[in-house]
Amino acid sequence: MLGKSVAFFLLTFIVLARGDSQQGWPQFRGPEGSGVTQSSLAMIWSDSKNMEWSSSIPGAGWSSPVVSNGRIWLTTAIHEGQKRPLGFQAGARSMGTFRKDANNLKMTEFRVVCLDLDSGKTLWSVTPSKAIPAFGIHPSNTYATESPVTDGEHVFVYFAAAGEVSCLDRDGKVIWKTPTGKYGFGKGFGSGSGLAISDDLIFVQCDNDDSSYVVALDTVTGEERWKKDRDTRTSWSTPLLWKSGYGSHLVLAGAGHVTGYNPADGDLLWKLNGFSGSFSGSPAWDGDYLFFGNSGPRSTGPLIAVKGDASGELTMTRNQAKDWVIWSKSGAGPGLTSPVAHHGLLYVINGSVLKCYQGSTGKRLYEERLPGAGRMAASLLIAGDYLYALDEDGRTFVVKTGPAFECVSVNKIDDLFWSTPSVAGDRLLLRGADRLYCIKE
Repeated sequence: MLGKSVAFFLLTFIVLARGDSQQGWPQFRGPEGSGVTQSSLAMIWSDSKNMEWSSSIPGAGWSSPVVSNGRIWLTTAIHEGQKRPLGFQAGARSMGTFRKDANNLKMTEFRVVCLDLDSGKTLWSVTPSKAIPAFGIHPSNTYATESPVTDGEHVFVYFAAAGEVSCLDRDGKVIWKTPTGKYGFGKGFGSGSGLAISDDLIFVQCDNDDSSYVVALDTVTGEERWKKDRDTRTSWSTPLLWKSGYGSHLVLAGAGHVTGYNPADGDLLWKLNGFSGSFSGSPAWDGDYLFFGNSGPRSTGPLIAVKGDASGELTMTRNQAKDWVIWSKSGAGPGLTSPVAHHGLLYVINGSVLKCYQGSTGKRLYEERLPGAGRMAASLLIAGDYLYALDEDGRTFVVKTGPAFECVSVNKIDDLFWSTPSVAGDRLLLRGADRLYCIKE
């Protein structure tokens, strides 16, 4: 009898484990949108060590790959005379060219590429949208920066410059297309907010210069389930489904405020005002605590912690707790790089400096410069007991999680990286400007 019980337990464990592995990486920053996985990843690699494969990707795109059941999907944009995206410094120096190019936009293919996870071979490449982009972009941005999502059987893609969300099946057949409208984004800097998915809903954060809104689309039909206008302008943060002990919140970080909605019907749950500028990084969460902040190129904004019982509307009080805002710190907010939270600790990148905070109090536990790090756009990732921080020059810093700083390795690939890493089991996927890299120990 005991043997049968043990066998049943083992079978159940195997089924659950298999089901978990097949969930893959369905959206930006993983299954929970948190940037945290229990997977054990390689800690040392190079172009010749622990590089399982690399594949050239046509066009340009900074969207993060999504993964399910042995397949990888990512988006890209292709047009005549296309230029490779630039890094921070080169992009800033090219602003004059950018303004000129914005007045000479070309017909663009907005494409979805599907690759085999084991080999990196391209299985299919489909163009669901083809249009002249609705806006120009910064030399460092692309027309395929919005990350897609998948439910395992379909992939859902959003191209703001084409004004469409599309659904494709596993074989690349376009099932439905829904218009989102064509707007200006970021006074020519372009768009970046990816999709979020929960059960049978796709969430689109369309914060733009003209008429901002958030909409929930039915995954089966593409029809609108609910839509809410937003009193904000362009923001580049991706929506987050925060599942605290108090319920589910659809969190949107816009220009001037951060808002929590009921994902089922779009009703407003809470709103925190008082931010200057827009958000580039997305929020992080750990249980009943939500963390977010913003910074611009000339100033560093606040870092905020909110509890899951948030309700109503508040205005941020700098360096103070207030009701459901449990702490705030001026001059501590991240820039492009989204923070990550795990086991009661919050990790934030400012420039090339990694900071660790106690999540419940905001107490700073360390502040350390990553050795030789360049500028960072890719969001932070925690896998098992290690934090992964990728700079634009292809250096990945592997840091032991915990209250004391310990950088265990620095790994280098020669490419330009702004895309946030994705994980598929024990594989790490890094998207560069030229290639997609699969790293496995």
